[in-house]
Amino acid sequence: MTATMTEARDAFLRAPRIGILATLSERGTPVAVPIWFEWDGQRARIFTGVGSPKVRRLEANPAASLLVANPTGQPEAWVSLEGRVAIVEDGAFDLAERLAHRYWDMSDTAHIETVEGWQAASATLRVLELTPERVRSSGVE
Repeated sequence: MTATMTEARDAFLRAPRIGILATLSERGTPVAVPIWFEWDGQRARIFTGVGSPKVRRLEANPAASLLVANPTGQPEAWVSLEGRVAIVEDGAFDLAERLAHRYWDMSDTAHIETVEGWQAASATLRVLELTPERVRSSGVE
């Protein structure tokens, strides 16, 4: 774990929650999108297509933040990871498949077909690895 990562923050990030990934546009303005992610204790991993706008923005400027918060109806709590993102070619489909099982009901045939489509296009998928340089939180200590 990083120096500022606590056990509570680590556990919070390991639970299935939607994250908001913020990257910078070419004008320097933030662009935030909801994403699925996997936390391994040191990095957050996200999958995306090689041609996605996220990849283009991160190629130009790898600085990003990931905000993960409790949903409405739960006590207010959030963790923010700020750092740099590496774009990795290997392992994207495996990550996508793990995340599909984590976030979706895989008895739904539409979800199965989506994952099969990802597998067929696996050469065009990438892993975004955010390594936090700063970790902030509220309600998660």
